[in-house]
Amino acid sequence: MALMPVADALAAILAGAEPLPGEMVALDAAHHRVLARDVAALRTQPPQAMSAMDGYAVRAADAGHVAARLKVIGEVAAGRPFDRAVGAGEAVRIFTGGVIPEGADAVIIQEDTVAEDGGITITEAARPGRHIRRAGIDFCEGDVLLARGTRLTDRDLSLAAGMNHPEIPVCRRPRVAMLATGDELVMPGGTPGPGQIVYSNGYALRALARHEGAETIDLGIAADTMAATTDGIRRARDSGADILITMGGASVGDHDLVKRSLEAEGVAMTFWRIAMRPGKPMMHGRLGAMRVIGLPGNPVSSYVCGFLFLAPLIRALSGRSTVHHVSETALLGRDVTANDLREDYLRARLERRADGALIATPVNHQDSSLLGNLAAARALIVRAPHAPAAAAGTACGILRLPD
Repeated sequence: MALMPVADALAAILAGAEPLPGEMVALDAAHHRVLARDVAALRTQPPQAMSAMDGYAVRAADAGHVAARLKVIGEVAAGRPFDRAVGAGEAVRIFTGGVIPEGADAVIIQEDTVAEDGGITITEAARPGRHIRRAGIDFCEGDVLLARGTRLTDRDLSLAAGMNHPEIPVCRRPRVAMLATGDELVMPGGTPGPGQIVYSNGYALRALARHEGAETIDLGIAADTMAATTDGIRRARDSGADILITMGGASVGDHDLVKRSLEAEGVAMTFWRIAMRPGKPMMHGRLGAMRVIGLPGNPVSSYVCGFLFLAPLIRALSGRSTVHHVSETALLGRDVTANDLREDYLRARLERRADGALIATPVNHQDSSLLGNLAAARALIVRAPHAPAAAAGTACGILRLPD
C-alpha cells in the first residue's frame, strides 16, 4: 500500500468534523471555551456621557480662558447623577465615572483649578468634549463584539460581562479517550522488568488535548492481546468519547494488534501508514460517531502525530474558527541533508539573534525514542518530500510547539 501524503491524511481526519452541540456556561467557566454563536451587546457602554477624570463639569463657553471664575453648585459621583442642569457661570464637582450633567460639555481636571469660597478659578482653558467619555464610545446595544468560533480569552470574558451576559453559548468540549497498548509498558513509579519501559506517551498527549480544549479519558494500558485491546475500544465507545486515541501496536509485527482489533470491532479504516517522519505507522477510522486515530508507540512519533493531527481535529470539533497550525519562517541553525520520499518533521531549538532573525537549529539526534530532545525542542522544522540539502542560514518553515 502506498504511503498517504500528510496533507491528504489531515484532510481525511478533518472530513465532516463539525462543531459539537452548544451549551450555556457561566462566565467563570468559559475561559478558553469556543463560542457556538455570535454574541451581541445587551446594553450600550457607557450608557450616558461620563467623566474620564476627577474635576469639574463645566460649559466650555464659560471656562474657555484662564482666570475664569465659576460657582460650584453641586457634586456628581459614579452612580449618583446630578439632578439639575449646569447654567452660565456654574460648575459641578465631578468624579471619574460620574454622569455629565445636562448643560455641561467639558470637564476641567481638578489640577487645573483653584478652589475657594464655594467656587473655582480656571488655570487652564476648557475645550468642548475634553475628558468626557461619550455614550457608546465602547460599544452600543446590538453590536456583535464576540464572533462564533472565538476561543475566549480572559479579556473576552471581561467584555462579555460588560455586555451584560452572565453566561455565554459555547460548543461542548470534545471528549478524547486514550488507550495505550503493550506488555512492555509500566506506569511511572513502577519497577520495569527485563525489556520493559516506563509509559510516557499519554501524559504529553492528554496535556496537549486539554491545552486544545478537550476533556480526556484515560483508559490505561491494554496488554498485547486481542481481548484486552478490544475491551479498551469498547470502553472508549461506551464512555461517549468523540475521539479514541490508541498508542502503540500500529505497526506490522505479530504483537501489533490495534488495527486488527479496530477492524474486528467494526471500525471503518480511512488510512493506515502515512508519508511522514516520525510517525509512518498511523491509522485513522470511524466507529459510528467516534473518530479513531491510531498513533505509533515511539514517544516522539506519538507526540508529533498528536500535534499534527489530533490538535486540528479537536479544534474543528470545538468550533474554532482557526483549525490548522500556523507556519512561520526561520533560518536554519545548521546544515541539513537531503530528504527522502517522506515529509520530515525535525525537532528544533529556537533562538532570536540580536539582529531579530529567528534561528531554528535541529537537535543533534532525531531518533523517535528520545524524550530529552523532544522536551528541548520548541518547534518542528518541516521538510518537504525530496527536499534538497540546505545550508545553515537557509530559510525554512517551522511549526511552533505548545509552551
